[in-house]
Amino acid sequence: MVPLVAPVESNGSYRHLRVTPLDSSSGNPAASGNPAPLARAALRQQLRRRRAQLTAAQRAAAIRAITSHVAGTRWLRGARRIGLYVSVGSEVDTAPLRTLALRRGCRVYLPRIVDYQRRRMVFAREHGAPMSINRHGIPEPDERETWPVRALSMVFVPLLGVDGRGTRLGSGAGYYDRLFAFRRHRQSWHRPMLVGLAYSCQQVPTLERDSHDVPLDALVTEQGISVFSR
Repeated sequence: MVPLVAPVESNGSYRHLRVTPLDSSSGNPAASGNPAPLARAALRQQLRRRRAQLTAAQRAAAIRAITSHVAGTRWLRGARRIGLYVSVGSEVDTAPLRTLALRRGCRVYLPRIVDYQRRRMVFAREHGAPMSINRHGIPEPDERETWPVRALSMVFVPLLGVDGRGTRLGSGAGYYDRLFAFRRHRQSWHRPMLVGLAYSCQQVPTLERDSHDVPLDALVTEQGISVFSR
């Protein structure tokens, strides 16, 4: 299914940009075909290489565009509790979004792993204090103020790949799928809204959806915003 395509309401140069449907080969290097299903491990390696091949200039321009697209929505309204990830490596840098959310009066919560064996994490509020580095090399806030993930308004999540139905391919650790497992059993109320952040080169025509996968509600790339139907 082709996702619903949302116009971007940005006041900048990206006003009313519409993204190309994800199953189109136009402008999407990932949509040239997927003749045989790849094992997830192999696909993750391919997508990591693709993302790493972006130049610093390409990455910076894409991050500016992604931030502009989000700024043009009503997602970051004052006093909302927003979940964000702390980017590492070649992931889409979330620092500009964190700055934007705080400037608009949102309360920002970041993930913190509390059980490595069971792959459990919580969201703790960012207070501007120095963060510790977990065993995966990811900065984490302290636990002085955690918040139930079910009560967050929306969460921006990292990904390696995404298809036209909002199926997300993560790093394979399963932390996010476990955290949002309750979303699979809801028929109408889908809070928090799950928004993936990615470069357009991370889009693929189709991903096999496992029973534990929790699909995204929306995706933001440098090309615009896609909202997925259910």
